[in-house]
Amino acid sequence: MRGAGRALGLSQPTIARRLAAFEATFGGAALFERLPEGLRLTVAGEQLVPEAESVEDSVLTLERRRAASSPALTGTVRVSAGECAAGFIARCLSAPSATALPSGITLELIDERQSKNLVRHEADMALRHEPPESGDFYVFKAGTFACSVYRRRGADASGWVTYTEEQAHYDPARWVQRQIEETGKPIALRASSMLMHLEAIRAGTGRGVLPCYVGDGHPLLERLRPPVREIAAEYWVIVHRDLRRAAHVRAAIDWMKAIFVEQRAVLAGKLS
Repeated sequence: MRGAGRALGLSQPTIARRLAAFEATFGGAALFERLPEGLRLTVAGEQLVPEAESVEDSVLTLERRRAASSPALTGTVRVSAGECAAGFIARCLSAPSATALPSGITLELIDERQSKNLVRHEADMALRHEPPESGDFYVFKAGTFACSVYRRRGADASGWVTYTEEQAHYDPARWVQRQIEETGKPIALRASSMLMHLEAIRAGTGRGVLPCYVGDGHPLLERLRPPVREIAAEYWVIVHRDLRRAAHVRAAIDWMKAIFVEQRAVLAGKLS
C-alpha cells in the first residue's frame, strides 16, 4: 500500500479505505490477503485483473486523446531522456534555430532512469538508444552523438575516468576497459554519471570518454583522438500516436527535429 500511495499521490490509510470499500461492492469477498509483508491477491482478485487492466487501458486512451485535442500552443511537454541527450536539448533551448519552440511551451526533462511510461502518459516523448519493438508510437531517428577521449588541456592525465563496475556493460565502459588492458594505464576514478566524469577530467584527475558536443566546447579540455566510432550513441524520439496530435507536442517534435539537423556537425565532433 505504501508503493501504491507513492504512485497515486495518496496516503496509505486512504488506499486502505478505498480497497475496503471496493471489496465491499463484491459482497464482502476478499480480493486481497492481508499479510505482514503486504497485500497479495486472492483467487477472486486475480480473476478481476484482466478486466481492471482493460478499464485502465480505456481510461488512459481517453486521457491521451483529451490531451491531444487542445489546439493551444501552450503547456508542458515532458521528455524522458538520458543525461547526454537531455543535456544537449537543454543547451539548445537558447540556441538560434530556424524552428523556434513557441514561448508558451515549457520543456520538462526527466531522467530516463525514472522509466517514465509513454502509454500511461507519465511522459509525452522519450529519447532512447533504440526504437521500440512494438506499440502505437510515432518514431524518428534524431541523430548520433559522437564520443571521444578528453583530458584537461596540457595535463599529464594518463589514468582513466570510467564508469562503476555496475555499469561495466555500457559501451563506453567496455571500450575504456579494453584501452586499460592494452596500455596498462590505471583507473583514476570510477563514477556513475557523465557530469562526474566531466568534472574529474576538467580537474586533471584523468582522461575519459565524453560526448564531443560536451568536450569540444569546453575551454579547459582537449581531444586526444578522432571520435570513436564503436561508441557513438544513436538516439530515437518516441511519441505515442495519440499525443502526436496535440499542438504543443507537435511543435516540440518539429523543434527537436530542427535542432538535431542544425547541430549535426557539432554532434558528429567535426572540428572547424
